[in-house]
Amino acid sequence: MKKNERRQQIIEAAIKVFAHKGFYNSKVADVARRAGVADGTIYLHFKNKDDLLISLFEIKMEQFLLKFRTALAQQPTSSKKLEEFIRLYFQLIQEDQDLAEVFQVELRQSSKFLKDYHNQKFIDFLNIIGEVLKEGQFNGEFRKEIKINTMKIAIFGALDELARQWILSDEPKFTLEETAHEMIHTFICGLLPSKTGESK
Repeated sequence: MKKNERRQQIIEAAIKVFAHKGFYNSKVADVARRAGVADGTIYLHFKNKDDLLISLFEIKMEQFLLKFRTALAQQPTSSKKLEEFIRLYFQLIQEDQDLAEVFQVELRQSSKFLKDYHNQKFIDFLNIIGEVLKEGQFNGEFRKEIKINTMKIAIFGALDELARQWILSDEPKFTLEETAHEMIHTFICGLLPSKTGESK
Protein backbone atom coordinates (compact mmCIF):
# COMPACT_ATOMS: atom_id res chain seq x y z
CA MET A 1 0.00 0.00 0.00
CA LYS A 2 1.30 3.45 -0.93
CA LYS A 3 2.13 6.00 1.78
CA ASN A 4 -0.77 8.31 0.89
CA GLU A 5 -3.20 5.39 0.86
CA ARG A 6 -2.02 4.23 4.29
CA ARG A 7 -2.33 7.77 5.61
CA GLN A 8 -5.88 8.01 4.29
CA GLN A 9 -6.72 4.63 5.81
CA ILE A 10 -5.55 5.86 9.21
CA ILE A 11 -7.52 9.10 8.89
CA GLU A 12 -10.74 7.27 8.02
CA ALA A 13 -10.19 5.00 11.03
CA ALA A 14 -9.56 8.02 13.26
CA ILE A 15 -12.87 9.58 12.19
CA LYS A 16 -14.74 6.48 13.31
CA VAL A 17 -12.83 6.15 16.59
CA PHE A 18 -13.04 9.84 17.56
CA ALA A 19 -16.75 9.99 16.68
CA HIS A 20 -17.68 6.87 18.65
CA LYS A 21 -15.33 7.09 21.64
CA GLY A 22 -14.67 10.83 21.75
CA PHE A 23 -11.31 12.45 21.08
CA TYR A 24 -10.40 12.76 24.76
CA ASN A 25 -11.13 9.07 25.50
CA SER A 26 -9.52 7.72 22.33
CA LYS A 27 -6.00 6.34 22.20
CA VAL A 28 -3.64 6.05 19.26
CA ALA A 29 -3.83 2.28 19.78
CA ASP A 30 -7.60 2.43 19.16
CA VAL A 31 -7.04 4.12 15.82
CA ALA A 32 -4.32 1.62 14.89
CA ARG A 33 -6.61 -1.29 15.73
CA ARG A 34 -9.44 0.18 13.67
CA ALA A 35 -7.09 0.83 10.72
CA GLY A 36 -5.59 -2.65 10.98
CA VAL A 37 -2.03 -1.42 11.47
CA ALA A 38 0.58 -1.56 14.21
CA ASP A 39 0.66 1.31 16.72
CA GLY A 40 4.06 2.37 15.43
CA THR A 41 2.68 2.83 11.93
CA ILE A 42 0.55 5.72 13.16
CA TYR A 43 3.69 7.55 14.32
CA LEU A 44 5.28 7.16 10.90
CA HIS A 45 2.56 9.48 9.57
CA PHE A 46 1.52 11.62 12.57
CA LYS A 47 3.38 13.03 15.57
CA ASN A 48 0.64 12.30 18.09
CA LYS A 49 -3.13 12.19 18.54
CA ASP A 50 -3.51 15.97 18.23
CA ASP A 51 -1.50 15.98 15.02
CA LEU A 52 -3.74 13.23 13.66
CA LEU A 53 -6.85 15.27 14.47
CA ILE A 54 -5.47 18.44 12.88
CA SER A 55 -4.27 16.53 9.79
CA LEU A 56 -7.70 14.94 9.52
CA PHE A 57 -9.28 18.37 9.63
CA GLU A 58 -6.96 19.85 7.00
CA ILE A 59 -7.40 16.99 4.53
CA LYS A 60 -11.17 16.91 4.83
CA MET A 61 -11.45 20.69 4.69
CA GLU A 62 -9.39 20.74 1.49
CA GLN A 63 -11.87 18.29 -0.01
CA PHE A 64 -14.81 20.39 1.19
CA LEU A 65 -13.33 23.60 -0.20
CA LEU A 66 -13.04 22.00 -3.63
CA LYS A 67 -16.55 20.56 -3.41
CA PHE A 68 -18.13 23.87 -2.41
CA ARG A 69 -16.24 25.93 -4.98
CA THR A 70 -17.14 23.50 -7.75
CA ALA A 71 -20.82 23.43 -6.77
CA LEU A 72 -21.13 27.20 -6.42
CA ALA A 73 -19.40 27.86 -9.74
CA GLN A 74 -22.31 26.13 -11.47
CA GLN A 75 -24.90 28.52 -10.03
CA PRO A 76 -26.04 31.50 -12.15
CA THR A 77 -26.56 34.14 -9.46
CA SER A 78 -25.19 35.12 -6.07
CA SER A 79 -28.49 34.23 -4.41
CA LYS A 80 -28.38 30.76 -5.94
CA LYS A 81 -24.77 30.37 -4.83
CA LEU A 82 -25.69 31.17 -1.24
CA GLU A 83 -28.65 28.79 -1.44
CA GLU A 84 -26.34 26.06 -2.72
CA PHE A 85 -23.80 26.73 0.02
CA ILE A 86 -26.42 26.33 2.74
CA ARG A 87 -28.03 23.28 1.14
CA LEU A 88 -24.68 21.56 0.55
CA TYR A 89 -23.49 22.30 4.08
CA PHE A 90 -26.42 20.47 5.65
CA GLN A 91 -26.29 17.73 3.03
CA LEU A 92 -22.69 16.91 3.96
CA ILE A 93 -23.60 16.84 7.66
CA GLN A 94 -26.37 14.35 6.87
CA GLU A 95 -24.22 12.16 4.63
CA ASP A 96 -21.26 11.65 7.00
CA GLN A 97 -22.44 11.99 10.58
CA ASP A 98 -19.23 10.54 12.06
CA LEU A 99 -17.13 13.20 10.38
CA ALA A 100 -19.71 15.82 11.31
CA GLU A 101 -19.42 14.84 14.97
CA VAL A 102 -15.63 15.06 14.83
CA PHE A 103 -15.83 18.52 13.27
CA GLN A 104 -18.68 19.83 15.41
CA VAL A 105 -17.79 18.31 18.78
CA GLU A 106 -14.43 16.55 19.02
CA LEU A 107 -12.26 19.28 17.50
CA ARG A 108 -13.26 21.41 20.46
CA GLN A 109 -11.67 18.85 22.78
CA SER A 110 -8.18 19.49 21.44
CA SER A 111 -6.35 22.30 23.22
CA LYS A 112 -3.72 22.17 20.47
CA PHE A 113 -6.37 22.86 17.82
CA LEU A 114 -8.05 25.62 19.80
CA LYS A 115 -4.97 27.47 21.06
CA ASP A 116 -1.98 26.86 18.82
CA TYR A 117 -3.31 25.98 15.38
CA HIS A 118 -3.57 28.67 12.68
CA ASN A 119 -6.84 27.61 11.08
CA GLN A 120 -6.30 28.80 7.49
CA LYS A 121 -8.66 26.21 6.02
CA PHE A 122 -11.53 27.54 8.10
CA ILE A 123 -10.69 31.10 7.05
CA ASP A 124 -10.77 29.95 3.42
CA PHE A 125 -14.16 28.33 4.04
CA LEU A 126 -15.58 31.52 5.52
CA ASN A 127 -14.17 33.45 2.59
CA ILE A 128 -16.28 31.39 0.20
CA ILE A 129 -19.33 32.97 1.83
CA GLY A 130 -17.61 36.36 1.77
CA GLU A 131 -16.89 36.07 -1.94
CA VAL A 132 -20.55 35.28 -2.67
CA LEU A 133 -21.68 38.28 -0.62
CA LYS A 134 -19.17 40.58 -2.31
CA GLU A 135 -20.26 39.39 -5.74
CA GLY A 136 -23.89 39.92 -4.79
CA GLN A 137 -23.18 43.48 -3.73
CA PHE A 138 -21.25 44.18 -6.92
CA ASN A 139 -24.03 42.96 -9.20
CA GLY A 140 -26.80 44.60 -7.17
CA GLU A 141 -28.39 41.43 -5.81
CA PHE A 142 -27.49 42.16 -2.19
CA ARG A 143 -27.66 45.36 -0.15
CA LYS A 144 -24.59 47.56 -0.41
CA GLU A 145 -24.51 48.38 3.31
CA ILE A 146 -23.98 44.78 4.41
CA LYS A 147 -20.72 44.33 6.30
CA ILE A 148 -19.28 41.26 4.62
CA ASN A 149 -16.93 40.19 7.43
CA THR A 150 -19.75 40.32 9.95
CA MET A 151 -22.34 38.65 7.73
CA LYS A 152 -20.18 35.73 6.63
CA ILE A 153 -19.53 34.84 10.28
CA ALA A 154 -23.22 35.26 11.13
CA ILE A 155 -24.24 32.91 8.32
CA PHE A 156 -21.68 30.26 9.18
CA GLY A 157 -22.37 30.60 12.91
CA ALA A 158 -26.07 29.93 12.41
CA LEU A 159 -25.46 26.89 10.21
CA ASP A 160 -22.76 25.55 12.53
CA GLU A 161 -24.86 25.80 15.69
CA LEU A 162 -27.95 24.27 14.08
CA ALA A 163 -25.83 21.38 12.79
CA ARG A 164 -24.27 20.87 16.23
CA GLN A 165 -27.67 20.80 17.93
CA TRP A 166 -28.91 18.27 15.38
CA ILE A 167 -25.86 16.04 15.91
CA LEU A 168 -26.06 16.17 19.72
CA SER A 169 -29.81 15.52 19.93
CA ASP A 170 -30.94 11.92 20.37
CA GLU A 171 -34.22 12.85 18.71
CA PRO A 172 -33.73 16.07 16.72
CA LYS A 173 -36.78 18.34 16.65
CA PHE A 174 -36.01 19.43 13.09
CA THR A 175 -34.67 17.90 9.90
CA LEU A 176 -31.65 19.31 8.14
CA GLU A 177 -33.64 19.66 4.93
CA GLU A 178 -36.23 21.81 6.71
CA THR A 179 -33.47 23.80 8.37
CA ALA A 180 -31.71 24.42 5.07
CA HIS A 181 -34.92 25.76 3.55
CA GLU A 182 -35.55 28.04 6.52
CA MET A 183 -32.01 29.40 6.58
CA ILE A 184 -32.08 30.02 2.83
CA HIS A 185 -35.29 32.00 3.18
CA THR A 186 -34.06 33.93 6.21
CA PHE A 187 -30.68 34.98 4.85
CA ILE A 188 -31.66 35.60 1.25
CA CYS A 189 -34.59 37.80 2.29
CA GLY A 190 -32.34 39.68 4.68
CA LEU A 191 -29.72 40.33 2.04
CA LEU A 192 -31.96 41.55 -0.76
CA PRO A 193 -32.30 45.31 -1.33
CA SER A 194 -35.50 46.97 -0.17
CA LYS A 195 -38.11 47.21 -2.89
CA THR A 196 -38.81 50.66 -4.36
CA GLY A 197 -41.35 52.49 -2.30
CA GLU A 198 -40.96 50.39 0.82
CA SER A 199 -40.13 52.16 4.04
CA LYS A 200 -36.73 51.37 5.43
